[in-house]
Amino acid sequence: MSEALQSADLVKIPVAHLELGMYVAAIENNGQVAVSNPGKLSKSSAITTLNARGIKFVWVDMGRSDIAAKAPEAQDDVAALSPQNKRSVNRQKAQDEARSLLDEAKSLIRKVLSETFEGKAIEVKPFEALADNMIESVMGHSDALKCVSALRSKDAYLLEHSVNVAVLLVTFGRYLNFDRAMLKQLAVGGILHDIGKIKVDDAVLNKPGKLTAEEFEHMKLHQVYAIPIMSEAKGLSQVSKDVCLMHHEKLDGKGYPRGLTAEQLPQHGRMSCIVDIYDALTATRCYKEAMSPAAAFKILLSLTPFHLDESLVYEFIRCVGVYPVGSLVELSDGRVGIVWDTEGRDALHPIVKCFYHNKHKHYTDVALVDIKSSALNIERGVSPSSMDVDPSPFY
Repeated sequence: MSEALQSADLVKIPVAHLELGMYVAAIENNGQVAVSNPGKLSKSSAITTLNARGIKFVWVDMGRSDIAAKAPEAQDDVAALSPQNKRSVNRQKAQDEARSLLDEAKSLIRKVLSETFEGKAIEVKPFEALADNMIESVMGHSDALKCVSALRSKDAYLLEHSVNVAVLLVTFGRYLNFDRAMLKQLAVGGILHDIGKIKVDDAVLNKPGKLTAEEFEHMKLHQVYAIPIMSEAKGLSQVSKDVCLMHHEKLDGKGYPRGLTAEQLPQHGRMSCIVDIYDALTATRCYKEAMSPAAAFKILLSLTPFHLDESLVYEFIRCVGVYPVGSLVELSDGRVGIVWDTEGRDALHPIVKCFYHNKHKHYTDVALVDIKSSALNIERGVSPSSMDVDPSPFY
């Protein structure tokens, strides 16, 4: 079990070897993995139930398991763990904190959407506090935040898109050496950038298909609706307002709502255009599947120089990386995994958390593969929609 812990947090364990205190993240039944009431085993009756159901294997999150997160001779001292195990525990802690942060963000956005619909003015301070926490997360353990934010649901697109645009803007701004005050304004603007959609007809907003010309014109009104909402939000910076009101503008002046030209679009406004399109392309929507980052990059580049700023698009690709954290890739041996760690590495040699064999169509033992020191290489990026299995239990 110690070897499994060193290779990855999530490991496949026979039900017969389960112990109280282990955190069961998913069950495996006839080769199919499914999330089913994840949590720590606190009663032996839970193991009996798994046996009764004919479950042979489960996936245990060792980072969340009581027995795995503690060193043998210093049960309460994380510092006593080996460097590899300590890194594993710290990553799990960072991901738990990132999940809490993103849940808090979505709850706050849900609340302000409801209040805005009722005609109430936006209170800026809660969003500034959230932005501070987001910046701390990006600066402290950005891979954990990126990985958690990569998990998407087509049923929560508006909430997740708003949060992810904010995270991407902070990440991009940090890459461009913006100061903290500017990062904070970018984050607040990103969180609020689609606030006008609260006044768009739900039938148009959630239509599972291509919009008609008339419906598209109605959808574009969300930017018009956002103008008074932004003006009534006391204490909201101009940068935050720009992010909200400029992310559909184009350098050639053919965007909306104001038809601004290149000379009228500041750098942060141009950044918001890039980030908004990228996140929309890589998200699962009610009418389309998610695109791989590589495919999204090609589209971004195709939109230069008339729509998007070409030099900023290249900077964004360098910032996010050829294989962004949280994205899926296929290795040269046919295994598929999640890009897990890029800290201190070049773009082509991340650490990949493998869990599935794409050619043989079966799950594999979860393992962290260091592309830099491995004989393997990354063959291609993989779109979640191209897979027959759900990768979410392995994030």
